Amino acid sequence: MAPDEPTLPGETPGIQDDPEAYVGLGQEDAEARARSRGWTTVRSLPPGAMITMEYAIGRINFEVEDGVVRRGWQG
Repeated sequence: MAPDEPTLPGETPGIQDDPEAYVGLGQEDAEARARSRGWTTVRSLPPGAMITMEYAIGRINFEVEDGVVRRGWQG
């Protein structure tokens, strides 16, 4: 049996999705879509929010302003 290959930063196993495709969606719709596509953690933040720089596999982040996703990224 071959050993499992490590997951590298930037890789999200099993999720074929582009975080930038959520830009322009309403926050609730974006969060629901992300969960349905396999993201284990969905985090919505206001513009300029201070966050840690830790990378979490399976997490998608949204910058939300006035209820609309302005930016999306993984980790």
